[in-house]
Amino acid sequence: MSAPSTSTSITGEPVNYRNAVALAIADELEADPRTLLFGEDVGAAEGVFKSTVGLFERFGPRRVRDTPISEQAIVGTAIGAAIMGLRPIAEIMFADFAGVAFDQIANQLAKYRYMTGGQVTLPVTIRFASGAGAGFGSQHSQATENWFLNVPGLKLAVPGTVNDVYWLLRAAIRDDNPVLVFEHKNLMGQRGVISEQPVPLGEAEVVRQGKDVTIVAAQQMRHVAAEAAERLAGEGVEATLIDPRTIVPFDIASVAGSLEQTARLVVVQESPPGGSWGATLVSRIATEHFELLDAPPALVSADNTPIPFAGNLEEAWLPSADRVVDEVRRLMKY
Repeated sequence: MSAPSTSTSITGEPVNYRNAVALAIADELEADPRTLLFGEDVGAAEGVFKSTVGLFERFGPRRVRDTPISEQAIVGTAIGAAIMGLRPIAEIMFADFAGVAFDQIANQLAKYRYMTGGQVTLPVTIRFASGAGAGFGSQHSQATENWFLNVPGLKLAVPGTVNDVYWLLRAAIRDDNPVLVFEHKNLMGQRGVISEQPVPLGEAEVVRQGKDVTIVAAQQMRHVAAEAAERLAGEGVEATLIDPRTIVPFDIASVAGSLEQTARLVVVQESPPGGSWGATLVSRIATEHFELLDAPPALVSADNTPIPFAGNLEEAWLPSADRVVDEVRRLMKY
């Protein structure tokens, strides 16, 4: 599919993250009559996180459909609809509930195009409310994008800003392959302006430039890392901050290009370290670009425990700006 064009939704006025989600879906529903949205409470209730406000009223119950509380039914319907020529957008209310439909996502959705020799495409977008920091407890707060890293056939988008969630969601809906879009719960109220320049899947953003260390962070951790970079600048340490925006495909060229100047890498992620996109990035840099490093690459991650419910423990579980600053200080000694 071609890159999405601009629309009347782009006004130059600040909107919040949840509104940007609704605007992106509205623009794609308007652009293509084959597109439809369904999930639990996405219609009349306008989404449990109010990220589908106005869609049911504007497009009606045939294009914006409420479903039973069954993730298996939601994903199965999306697969069938795509096979029949539609372009479904399915919502899984909490990303953690992907486990209920994991077989359909990993063994059917991801593999169908390959198993048919490319005769059938599955332009399915699945939206997930993801991430910690909002006090939802262990079973409603996970960054589940890491669950799908070992499933070829899926693209994984992790937008961390208003502009990125708008454009990456539109790009996902237009893609002829299945794309999982993780919308961070703790960013829903963040405000920003939507630009007129589309953001493609697979292209990182260099948030700031520096000569001393490269920090790579996505979604909520992008903002934590930005705070850390500001504090480090006050100490005379200039950091490059890169937001990958999609973890599959991953724009490793941008990271390697930055390391040619900085020679130090810190990856910050909101999940335990094992089997994660951050650990994968550290491994790839160490094996493919070892000559660029003057210090061992570092991974700042959450603890290897379930996410605590208590607010003070959840805050301690999440990587902080203090931890990022301390890790950079350690690397600067090499």
